[in-house]
Amino acid sequence: MAARTDTKKKITEIGPRGGPGGRAWDDGNSYDGIREITVAHGHCIDSITVVYDKHGKASPAEKHGEDGAIGVPKPHVTTVKLQYPEEYLISVRGYYGQHHGSLVIRALTFTSNRTTYGPFGIEEGEPFSLSVKGGTRIIGFKGKSGWYVDSITCYVSHLPPPKGCNAFQTFHKSLKKLAGTVRGEGDHPIRKRNLASPKY
Repeated sequence: MAARTDTKKKITEIGPRGGPGGRAWDDGNSYDGIREITVAHGHCIDSITVVYDKHGKASPAEKHGEDGAIGVPKPHVTTVKLQYPEEYLISVRGYYGQHHGSLVIRALTFTSNRTTYGPFGIEEGEPFSLSVKGGTRIIGFKGKSGWYVDSITCYVSHLPPPKGCNAFQTFHKSLKKLAGTVRGEGDHPIRKRNLASPKY
């Protein structure tokens, strides 16, 4: 599926990748970024749980998937902790394929602007890549899941301005306003007042 853009919020969706099964879930696209991702993995991706950032505070989302189906060994559980806000997610790669009769996510690899985490799971099946363009980052997820994670979609948003940029813009606007005051209305120079002593 082609990327879809919400022009009002400037949020782009890339995905989905994976199988058609499972129940739909959506963590939403109103977060500022991603702090942590916990993945339960064995022969596939059993579950994913994300801790987002919202207005500078940690905001945990629900777990999607289960920690192993009945009668199978418990999966490994790994938590990826990003050095937020300096570190942010730019790519999710993986594989999807058949597992116990269902088309599910078999493996996931997360790449930030600093390093790569994974792979988690088994890299078998059809490869996929959900990568962002320069100046953007992944801020959220949605997908489908049941006993396992069936599919995944990423929400992408523009990077925030660098620290100090807003202060510089405010200062620049103040200078322009001051310049406008000195020049007067209609951008005409203000005439100097004659301060000479009056004649009697």
